[in-house]
Amino acid sequence: MYETLLTEVRDRILVITINRPDKLNALNRKVMSELEKALAGLIGDENLFGAVITGAGPKAFVAGADIGEFVGLTREEGKALAKRGQDIFFSIERSPKPIIAAVNGFALGGGCELAMACHFRIASENARFGQPEVNLGLIPGYGGTQRLTRLIGKGRAIELLITGNNIEAAKALQFGLINDIVPPESLVDRAVTILQFIGTKAPVAVAQCIAAANAEGSAGGYHQELEGFGICFGTEDVKEGTAAFLEKRKAAFKGR
Repeated sequence: MYETLLTEVRDRILVITINRPDKLNALNRKVMSELEKALAGLIGDENLFGAVITGAGPKAFVAGADIGEFVGLTREEGKALAKRGQDIFFSIERSPKPIIAAVNGFALGGGCELAMACHFRIASENARFGQPEVNLGLIPGYGGTQRLTRLIGKGRAIELLITGNNIEAAKALQFGLINDIVPPESLVDRAVTILQFIGTKAPVAVAQCIAAANAEGSAGGYHQELEGFGICFGTEDVKEGTAAFLEKRKAAFKGR
């Protein structure tokens, strides 16, 4: 189905592996186009609950964008390239179905931006994170300046952005960039297990949690929370959840 991706379904979880290990899984136009297609398939398939995104091979999640595609771009062409990347990564961030980044090895430049667009991140011990675009005379273009600042704070984010330095997994965990560190051999399995657990929750409630957490600004966030709270009360799942709680049994959510 894809030239640059491997896909596998495990118990309603779509595992997407970026498969360019000889290029350290660098993001080129083909990868981005196929990633967009895979994400649309995730959203459109009612049998899928969530997804894991990872990279092929032991060295890299995604070591960055394919720099060869940057050569000769004009100002407007560069802006259009960034806009497309932002749009695809917004589709990850705004997905109503949870998406976890399983970061194996280098997550640099566009790879770090891809990981940050996911709803949360787990990483192997050998993972490295950074936004080294300044070394190319550039800045991150796929949302990295914004998401990095939100995740680790303005001071730390600006330091990483303007030095181009990268950080190891332990420091990424300390900074709040990742949620957990996992042995490399069990990384994807751990991400799938987390999603299977989330899959026992009410899907509409999960989607509304994501939407509210993503809402821009405090006023917008509180408004989105109100809307989501009301939407949940219009579902059968809230009736099932409250009944199960009162009857001291496990809820059986149906996603409606």
